[in-house]
Amino acid sequence: MDDAITTLFSDFDRGTISRRQLLQSLGFAAAAVVPLNVFAQGRCGGARAGTPGCDTTPGKAPFAPTGWKTVYMDHFSLQCADYKKEAAYYATLMNWKIRSDDGTKAYLDIGDDVGGVMLRGGYAAPPPPPPRVLTPAESTAVAARGGRGGGGGGRGGPRAPLTAAWDSFCWGIEPWNTKKVEAELTKRGLNPVADHDGKDFQCFHVKDPDGFDVMISNGNKKNRRLGAATGALPAPAPFDPAPLKTVWLDHISFAVTNYKESTAFYEALLGWQGTGDEGSQNECQIGELGNIIIRGTSGIVRPGGADSTGGRGGQAAAPAARHAVINHISFGVAPWDTDGVAAELTKRGLSARPDTGGSLEIHDEKAKYKSYHTTTPGGWDLQISNATSATRQVR
Repeated sequence: MDDAITTLFSDFDRGTISRRQLLQSLGFAAAAVVPLNVFAQGRCGGARAGTPGCDTTPGKAPFAPTGWKTVYMDHFSLQCADYKKEAAYYATLMNWKIRSDDGTKAYLDIGDDVGGVMLRGGYAAPPPPPPRVLTPAESTAVAARGGRGGGGGGRGGPRAPLTAAWDSFCWGIEPWNTKKVEAELTKRGLNPVADHDGKDFQCFHVKDPDGFDVMISNGNKKNRRLGAATGALPAPAPFDPAPLKTVWLDHISFAVTNYKESTAFYEALLGWQGTGDEGSQNECQIGELGNIIIRGTSGIVRPGGADSTGGRGGQAAAPAARHAVINHISFGVAPWDTDGVAAELTKRGLSARPDTGGSLEIHDEKAKYKSYHTTTPGGWDLQISNATSATRQVR
């Protein structure tokens, strides 16, 4: 996956560049008429459907299905430069509860029945990639907006420094038998690494096709997060508590090198169900827990006649190392009030960038999906939506 393309989509997700700037950078001349859902819902709709760059043939399973069912979102893992500040933000804005804090990491409950998150310290920013040489078309677009930063032309103002990274997720499965699970993972060449915590929590780490850390555990509603989470905020509240209650894992935006391979991997390993290969992505249902949009970036034609897997102007480039990135996570809150949620964000000095999963305005009665993007202290995009378990496919 091309790092420059990934950065463009990440900047758009975080609201630091506008739709027009994204389209111009990707080489779309008709920026004003391309609908937003080209990116929110994949880029293979309309005239691009059925073209060679939009193949909808599903990927081949990498191994025999395990037969396991994902029954629990045990936790996401977020490494931060300042985990205490990030934890206080989520607890105060999203009403997540502090379960523990040992001075190096904190566990938070996401709502009453959504799952959890582990925020830990120790994040060190990677070295910046070498500067990308702009094509003439990109240089013109940059000059037109007054410099690379956009001069306020983006959706979220100046870019917040990125000081955190989502680097793992842990899923509880059934049926569970520790020895059998280890044997099945080994048989499929996944080299499981045990990470057990006493007799109650059993877990193995494996790597997905991009090397992303996947934890498979015996976690379920009966053996995890028992009792009330009553921990104190690890840092001062950044603002007054917001009346938002997280009720649903709307979706994970997961950018990968080859979305077909990754989709087939998670379907075979964890029993996730793809809702249909769109040609650039596949949205999967994670059992009854929520959704994940597994996105690819290959096939986007850049100015100069090269796609994201090659060089410019027909000059082949060395393939980039495989990697996967969680661009953002969207959580459904209830009760939902379109103007009220925006007001709660705004009065706390937070951005509230509307997103309907398409080109409709957020107050349009035809827009069934309504959400806002904002930015965390660690510079990550947080999406807040009206999605619930009853409306999980509303996008």
